[in-house]
Parts: sequence; structure tokens; C-alpha cells
Amino acid sequence: MCEQGPKPNTVEVLKNDSDYLRGDIAEELVDENEFFGKGSIQLLKHHGTYEQDDRDVRGQVREDGSKKRFIYMVRTRIPGGVLTSDQLLAELDLCDEVGNSTLRVTSRQALQLHGVVKTDLCKTLKTINDTQLTTLAACGDVARNTMCCPAPYNTDKHQEIQRLSQAIAARVKPQTNSYHELWLTDTESDEKELVGGATTKTSLTGNGGDAIEPLYGKQYLPRKFKIGVVLPDDNCIDVYTHDLGLIAEIENDEVVGYNVLVGGGQGQTPSATKTFPALGKKLCFATKENVLDIVLAVVKVQRDHGNRSDRKVARLKYLIHDWGMDKFKSTVEQYLGTTLQPVRETDVVEHDDHMGWHAQGDSQWFYGLNIENGRIQDTQDCQLKTALRKICQQLKPGIHLTAHQSLLFTNIAEADKETLEQILVSHGVRLSEEYSNARRWSMACVAWPTCGLSITESERALPGMIDELEVALERMGLAEEKFTLRMTGCPNGCARPYNPDIGLVGRAKNKYTLFVGGTRLGNRLAFIHRDMVSSENVVPLIVKLFEFFKTDRQQDETFGNFCNRQGNETLLAFTDSTASN
Repeated sequence: MCEQGPKPNTVEVLKNDSDYLRGDIAEELVDENEFFGKGSIQLLKHHGTYEQDDRDVRGQVREDGSKKRFIYMVRTRIPGGVLTSDQLLAELDLCDEVGNSTLRVTSRQALQLHGVVKTDLCKTLKTINDTQLTTLAACGDVARNTMCCPAPYNTDKHQEIQRLSQAIAARVKPQTNSYHELWLTDTESDEKELVGGATTKTSLTGNGGDAIEPLYGKQYLPRKFKIGVVLPDDNCIDVYTHDLGLIAEIENDEVVGYNVLVGGGQGQTPSATKTFPALGKKLCFATKENVLDIVLAVVKVQRDHGNRSDRKVARLKYLIHDWGMDKFKSTVEQYLGTTLQPVRETDVVEHDDHMGWHAQGDSQWFYGLNIENGRIQDTQDCQLKTALRKICQQLKPGIHLTAHQSLLFTNIAEADKETLEQILVSHGVRLSEEYSNARRWSMACVAWPTCGLSITESERALPGMIDELEVALERMGLAEEKFTLRMTGCPNGCARPYNPDIGLVGRAKNKYTLFVGGTRLGNRLAFIHRDMVSSENVVPLIVKLFEFFKTDRQQDETFGNFCNRQGNETLLAFTDSTASN
């Protein structure tokens, strides 16, 4: 590791010395502890798992004297959100066998198991790989799950962007064999397997790579890196929030290239003014022939020049902020070895959540099933998990995960449409058409009790807030309004709360920062309306804003556009005046 420049942070030293993500994981997997050491905790993220503890029982002294119940989140990397019925069935089985009996669809089209204990980690990761999926690079300082519009329309443009997302995912996946050595060893023969996450070595590319990790090198990236591909008429993956986003340019209903966005990112630390959420900036136009080369060049620039001394400002957005777009663009050109083409006018113009029935264009159908906050479970009133099992076993549909934590059943025959609905209804599962717009367009991160970063509730708090909001909107005659509402238990922004119509970000226990003025389309940041709003005041405050919206909106104006036009001073004046009446 180079000794020049600022001193690398602890995680950078750890990665450099880890022998390509091995570290002490193998030894600690077989010790008697329920937890890993600090170094292994960081390395495990690259293997797709986070060490956590059950915060509902934190502080309660256990039989062994400990005050924490250690558990693990295991995330499966699913490029474009595309998997099979058999793969989903395997994950559903795992959530019962080794997890907390729930499975969760993430906001990046992946799947998460929660509540796995240390002694079940090897079984869990091996089982996932046996289905030809992998957890490698689902987390950590790498290019994570590549996102793409999941709609299975039988069109050249949809198939092209999905093909590209898979190609990108293959090229940015780590090449180290440590994953296979740690998790995929046959216990009887002690042979290392190369299934699911199998890789082939590629030639050395870029100054920061090496023979084992041609793209990443020994230290991998300074921080996580997110990539997404989208069509202009359907920004269903929130392309402006990615480190690198691609908006397809369409001519005669075919993709001819992509506008490249760089520097998006949602996380921030409120106490550190040097941190901030950002939306992507337009870098260049890429042809179908050179788009992958441009993607790799951008990743390499971030690898070699991203901040490795301060992790708070290590994302690509901070490098661009420090350098400016001109310098960043010229550096990408140096890595690419050619001049970048100017950006074209193409931009996102609509956002479809793909819920309900849609004709694929090949005589088959797909059905978008809304899953509130992505949580797949069986309750007394709704046996969603059982219904999904029956559908997968009986109809064998394709499964595509959405960026709004829901899923699409694909390749459904006309004759099977009624059967699918009957299975859902008979298990108490609401059809997507029965959800209010407020609930359908809402999203929350996991937060308590499993996420160690969360400050307060999110997933467990939002449904009750939506209950209240639905009643108020119905009373005002605004139940049909479409607006995005996203909630997180901390400022890290996993549910993308900084660019929707309404964002709620955890700031203290039962207190939130309320953001407004973003858009359902996702191409404008929201602004802070009020900070430290208590949980019981969140919905009344939002309702007041909707009352103002109803009386002063312009024709066809959305809620986010209304708040942005009014500005926060006017919004505060209105809500303060109504509060005093």
C-alpha cells in the first residue's frame, strides 16, 4: 500500500492486509464466540453479511453474561432483480430454517435474510450458492447489486438494458477466491467449489488493479459504489441516486446509447457539514459499444482517487465535489484513452411501479404484487409467505424484484391469471389494486430491531402512520394523489429519503427530520421542512401541508412540485398559522 498522501483509515489498512478479504474469518468461524472480531466484521460485508444484534433485547443479561444477542443479516446479490421460482423458494426455506422466518425485498432489488446466527452462516451462504445465486459483493466497498428496470416487456429496449445490467454486474464482481474457500468447501472432500459465484480471471486493467483483482486491487474501493440502468420513460430504479447511472437513448424504439450520470448518493451525517446527499450529474453520452468501458473507467477513477483517509467523504460524489466535473471528466478520458461524447437531451420523464397486471407482448402477462416495505412473512391475517410458495410451486413464474421492495410474477399464461389472484386472496393477501396510493408509493428501511445503525423506528413505524394519513387524505378528497413517501431510521438513506415528495429521516429516538419538495420522478432533492419532529406529530404536520396543497395547488401540480414552488418559508408560515388557530 502506498505510504504517500493522507494516512489511510483503519478499514483501508484492514482490507490491504486481509489477503483479498480472507483476514481471520476462517479461524473465527469455528471459535466458540457468537460474534466476530472488528476486522472480520468489516471483511464479512464484502461476503454479503452484516453482524448485528437484536436491539429489542439489548441490555438484557443472558445466561452467559452477555448483553447482546448477536445475529446476522445475509444479502443475496441479484443483478436486475431477476431470479427463478426455485431460487425464491430456496430463500423462503432458508428464512424458516436459519432466519427469523421472514424474507425481505430490498430497495436495490436484492433479498435479505435476517436473524441468522453465526453457526448457520456457512450453511446459509452455501445453500444460496447451490441455487446459482451469490452473496459475494452484495455489501462492502465494491460495486454492489447492479439495478435495472425489472419489467419483462418483450421489447428490444427492455431486453437491451437488462442485458447491459447483467454484463456490468459480471465485470464488476470481485475475482478473489476467498469467498469460495470460506463458504463453499465440501466438508467431506475438503474441495473448494466454484458454483454460483464462479469467476474467470481477466487481464490486468488499470494501475490500481492486480493479477488477482484486476479491477479492485488489494484494497477494493474506498466505499460502496452503486450502478443502475433505466429507460427515460420509466425511472423505476431512481437512477439519479446512483454513483453511476445510465439513461437509455431511444431511437425507433431501440437503444442507441446512454446518457451517463455520476455522483449520486443518499447518505449523510447531519453533524458533519462536509457530508450531503446528492443526485447524479450528467457526464457524457456512451454508445452501446463503449458504455461498458466508460463504466469501468469511472469505477477505476474512484478506486484510485476516492478518499481513503476519511470514510465519511469517500463516496464518488465527494470526489466530484472536490474536483469539479471538468477535472473528473478529463480524468475519466485519460483512463479511457479517448474523448467522451457530449451529453444528449434524453432524461427521465416518468416513473412506473409496475404493480397490477400488464401484457408482456409475447402472449404472456406479468403481475406486480405490492409488498409493504418488502417484508415477506406470514401473519394471522395475511399468509404472504405461504401464498408465494404456492404460486412458485404451482405456476413456476419468473420472479423480478423491484426497487420499491415489491416483486413481479412474470411469464404468466392468460389461463393462469385467475389462479394467481385466487391464491393471493385465499391467503389474505391484498391485491395491489386494493392499496391506497399513499401506501403503494411508500417505502421504509429495516431499522429497529436488527439494523445496528438505526437511531429509531422505520419499517415498524411507517404502516401506522400511513393508516392515519389514509384517513386524512380520504377526508380531503386527495386519496388518488400519487406521491412518494420514504422513511429511514437514520441518515444513511437506505430507502432513498432525500429525493421523494416526502422524506422522513430518523434523528433521535422517535424523532425525525421531515423533508419535502422532491419528486416521484426522483430528479430533484427535497429540502428540510422541519427537524426533530416527534413521531406523534409527523402525520398531523404532513396533513397540514396537504391542506395547503389542496387550497393553493396549480392545475395538475404534484405535491412535491407544490412544496418546491412555495418554498419552505411559505410552508412554515402556513403550518405555524394553522397550528395557532
